Amino acid sequence: MAWPLIRILPREFHFDFVRLAPFAAILSAILILLSGASFFTKGMNFGIDFVGGTVIEVRTPGAAPIGVLRSSATAAGAHDAQVQSLGGANGAMIRFRPTEGQSAVAATESVKQALTKAVPGIQFKQVQTVGAKVSGELMQGGFLALGVAMLLMLAYIWFRFQLQFGMGAVVAVLHDVLLTLGLLSFMQLEFSMTSIAALLTVIGYSMNEKVITFDRLRENLRKYKTTPLGEVINRSENERLSRTLITGTTAILALSGALFLGGPVLFPLVFTMVFGIIIGTYSSIYVALPIILLWGVKRGDDEATPLKPATVRP
Repeated sequence: MAWPLIRILPREFHFDFVRLAPFAAILSAILILLSGASFFTKGMNFGIDFVGGTVIEVRTPGAAPIGVLRSSATAAGAHDAQVQSLGGANGAMIRFRPTEGQSAVAATESVKQALTKAVPGIQFKQVQTVGAKVSGELMQGGFLALGVAMLLMLAYIWFRFQLQFGMGAVVAVLHDVLLTLGLLSFMQLEFSMTSIAALLTVIGYSMNEKVITFDRLRENLRKYKTTPLGEVINRSENERLSRTLITGTTAILALSGALFLGGPVLFPLVFTMVFGIIIGTYSSIYVALPIILLWGVKRGDDEATPLKPATVRP
């Protein structure tokens, strides 16, 4: 028996995706321009990983009062103070940046004094300072990882399908990354190494959507050799739309708990992934496929092999 909520979805859809492609292109262009404007006006809210800062590991006599530790560090002049549990209930890690014009050593001593006063008996287990040079190397390495991932995916799609499929996929994924970064810039959410990991996850999910989209399109191109390409694209997307809705909704539901209950530390990571799932699904239909429609495809001479129905045994 099927899940009742899944039965709400119709077996067949009849949307004209191609007709809406010009409007989607205008929307994507506007969003990319807004993202660029946010980059130049607000910039990115880089975390300690990229701009340098101090990390203090502490132990408290009882359960670590996360709120007290955060407020005390902020009151002592710590900029962008973040506190999270570490190594049990009485352990915590405090990350912060010194205020402008203050040295890292002076900021660390000020924070330690404030914490000692707020939480008597607190122990400072480890203090680490991330310098600007190390931060610059982390930033360079993080964005290099994104670039290499894009190139490898272009090569994979080109090898598996055709060049225009690969270009459509790369442009669509680049579209997803730019809009995701633009939203993070607009909302001024912290951008750290975990954000790089979230972007790589978004790239992987988005590319998986493109592969499934292209696979169904290639199968239908072999079946309907004389049908106009736009009609084949519409048929392919309507055939897989229910699967797309179910997969995307399931992924978002799985992340929604951490999104709303994970606190400020997890919010940038999970929010990036949720937005990436939504925009990745959109770009599969309205960025990757329109590029293929404009470029055209080479239709193979071999017919698609129909799937054999499963044998049901009593």
